[in-house]
Parts: sequence; structure tokens; C-alpha cells
Amino acid sequence: MKLPKDPNTRVVFALVSVVLTMGALAWAAVPFYSWFCRVTGFAGTTSTAVGPADKVLDETILIRFDANTDPGMPWEFKPVVKKMTLHIGETGMAFFEAYNPTDHPIGGSASFNVAPDSSGGYFTKIDCFCFTEQILRPHERVQMPVTFYVDPDIKNDPDAKYVHEITLSYTFYQTELTEEQLTQLAIDPPIGQRTTN
Repeated sequence: MKLPKDPNTRVVFALVSVVLTMGALAWAAVPFYSWFCRVTGFAGTTSTAVGPADKVLDETILIRFDANTDPGMPWEFKPVVKKMTLHIGETGMAFFEAYNPTDHPIGGSASFNVAPDSSGGYFTKIDCFCFTEQILRPHERVQMPVTFYVDPDIKNDPDAKYVHEITLSYTFYQTELTEEQLTQLAIDPPIGQRTTN
């Protein structure tokens, strides 16, 4: 590409190029960081799988469960059971309970991580309520499952092989409901283990 001859135009052209490049890099940073965390388990990011682990070890590990809500989220949210002990590689299922105390439907999306960070890549979710948006009707209470296992490969990692306790933590954030979702809520009856107080 041919650069302009005027020095002022060249400076403007260079500055615009820098701004566009920085914008593109900033836009790409979020998905790249998310991919990096999923692949490496960095910052306690968990893995996902379509089925159970290939083997189960004799060694057990304690799993603790933690639940939080963003300050702007009116739901009540807690683990049904605060801890469980599983064999490494054994599939476990835990439930978290959410309650909408308001008089209108509220959508929510859960972010998650595990601690310590070194165990993140080995904590593997098979299915989780956090994979999709959750919508609760007014005064609706629901129990939401997460199915998981701790990958036996954790014992081959020099940084993680001495981990005997993992904490799985969720934070729910309120999401904006569309007109279509609100209309569908008015048509569809509550499903599953949902109860309305």
C-alpha cells in the first residue's frame, strides 16, 4: 500500500493504524484468554468431557462447594451439600439451589472456577447448569445439578498431585431477558424439580 506524501497525513494514518490494531488485539484477547484457560486450567478454569473418566483410583479427594451472587443479582443461591468425598476419577453429582424471591422472572448466568488453581485443568465437568442461562419465575426455587470427576492425570502433575481438597465455586450474574423469553415463560409450565412458594 502506498503511503501519503504529506507528513501530517502520514502521522494520522499511522495513529489510525495503531488504534485499529490495538482494537483488534483487544477484541481477540477475550476469546484467546478463555481458550487458554480451558486448555491449561489456568486461573482455576475447569475442563469438560462427554463421559466419565477412563479409570478410578483408590485415592480419594474432598470436593467443597461454594455459591455466590453478584451484588446486582436478587436470587438466593447455595449448594445443597457443602462437601463430598470421591475417589479420583469417580463421577460425582452435586446440586445447587437457586430461589427467585421477586415478583418477576429473572435470568441468570453462572461463572465458575476451582481452587487451588493447579487443580483447574483436572476438574472435569460432564454436565452443568452453568453451561446455559437459567431463568426462574417469580418465587420459584430450583435445584440444579453439576456432574463431574477429578481426572486421574492429576497424580502425574508435579504441581497438583498433592492436592487433597478442591473447592468448586459459582457466582450467578443477572442476565437480560428478551421479549421472546418472557412470552415463552407465560406459555410453558414449570418443569423438572422446580417448585414455586
